[in-house]
Amino acid sequence: MTYSLTRVALRPADYNTGMGVTTLLTFEEFEALPDEPGKRELLDGQLIVRPPPKLRHIEIQHRIRRLLERYVESNQLGIVYTDAGYKLDKRHWLQPDVSFVRTAQRKSADPDGYLEGAPALAVEVISDSNTAEAVDRKLNEYFRGGAEEVWVVYPKTRRVWQYRRGERTALLHTDRLSSSLFPDLQLELAVVFD
Repeated sequence: MTYSLTRVALRPADYNTGMGVTTLLTFEEFEALPDEPGKRELLDGQLIVRPPPKLRHIEIQHRIRRLLERYVESNQLGIVYTDAGYKLDKRHWLQPDVSFVRTAQRKSADPDGYLEGAPALAVEVISDSNTAEAVDRKLNEYFRGGAEEVWVVYPKTRRVWQYRRGERTALLHTDRLSSSLFPDLQLELAVVFD
């Protein structure tokens, strides 16, 4: 299977949800929204709201974080976050389930501000509320924002698709996952999914 990272310009009319056209927000309007439960992102100016994740999602998310965190900390590569938000530009705020940020990016961030640009690695754990269109759009924005890799994790099929910047082919993993971001690390997917 191949994946093209070609950016497609979308128009507001493309955001028809079946209930009318969605109002587009600026980052400042997004930032001013009141706190509510669930996950909120800004994608091409469109507010994306998802319900809180279910237990399987949370457990997979935390297993991935723990496995990566041990390696990243022992090799002093940076930091691993869960649910950290990334301001990519004035129309994009994405919040991957797990992310890896290199030390230089973390040190350059304002502690009272936001992480700017995409993480080196973004991990999206797919839930029932994710649409293929939204995942595809997010992949484009992560790479446009500087991500080196994106992992899309499918709990129901126990598969991980690994996308790398500059490559047109995604890698499908069903047993173990390796990454050039983490030399010598092999993630056993049975550990991730069980």
